[in-house]
Amino acid sequence: MHYLYTYSYFNEDELSLCQLEMRSFFGFDTQELMIESSIRIDPSRSPFIKERIAVMYKGHTLEEIVEQVKTLTILNSTYKVIFIKNSQLDKSEKVGFDARRMIERKLGLQIKGEVDLVQPEVLFGIMQTKEGWVFGEYCKSEAIWLHHQKKPQGYSTALSTRVARAIVNIAVPDNKEIKVIDPCCGIGTVLIEALSMGIDIIGSDRNPLVCTKARENIAHFGLKGEVILREIQNVNETFDVAIIDMPYNLCSVISSEEKLDMLESARRIAKKVVIITIEPIDSIIEQAQFKIVDRCEAKKANFVRQVIVCE
Repeated sequence: MHYLYTYSYFNEDELSLCQLEMRSFFGFDTQELMIESSIRIDPSRSPFIKERIAVMYKGHTLEEIVEQVKTLTILNSTYKVIFIKNSQLDKSEKVGFDARRMIERKLGLQIKGEVDLVQPEVLFGIMQTKEGWVFGEYCKSEAIWLHHQKKPQGYSTALSTRVARAIVNIAVPDNKEIKVIDPCCGIGTVLIEALSMGIDIIGSDRNPLVCTKARENIAHFGLKGEVILREIQNVNETFDVAIIDMPYNLCSVISSEEKLDMLESARRIAKKVVIITIEPIDSIIEQAQFKIVDRCEAKKANFVRQVIVCE
């Protein structure tokens, strides 16, 4: 089974982060707003994936798809066919509204089963690509990260929920039996995104006030997660991944020696670390015996964060 994913991002500032998430999920990236892979990802995991088609049929022409769909039988479920617009097609190739509805009806009538245009149990998507047409089971992304913006406790320098969700995916593209720690968790933005994806993660912080706020924010969304009051140097368990948003506000200025101490502690407790920083720290990362394997920039206007993947 192959899957076709369509992508969307707000502006060019998000492209670097989006592509690193792509590489983490699929092993490669593209500047196109579409990517095809044999890897199955829940579209709602990503802040950039719009939708997924599990490709069942391909054809150079629509008529080839029609002939293939005639063999499809749906038992015990209702279904509906929807036309998925491809924003990357030239204007001359794009299909108008009436033609899209006609294509949906034409394909829907070929399938053996019960149609439900209001609340179908199965959605099928038909899409025109530059190479031809694809048809398959359709899944639309839900912007779960958007719901998490309204936390009871905020923090001016916290990651946005959109960026935090992408960073979690970069750190944990496949969450099967992966243990994760956010040892400088702040108000819990990363924790909330990870927990909402079913990832096994715990948080800790040296500030008792922000630990309390993190717990309140997690509970607000009906999630369950552990937040421990402690310094990263006092973490004794080992983890598959650590996500570290390096302190940088006026109340959390730390020296190069303290940064090295943090990263050496991370090296001791985790096999892989994703570091978020606004300052150049490559030399400190190397001193901590980490190898940088990938990176990107997460921009917002003139404010730039580095997202660095280390092993």
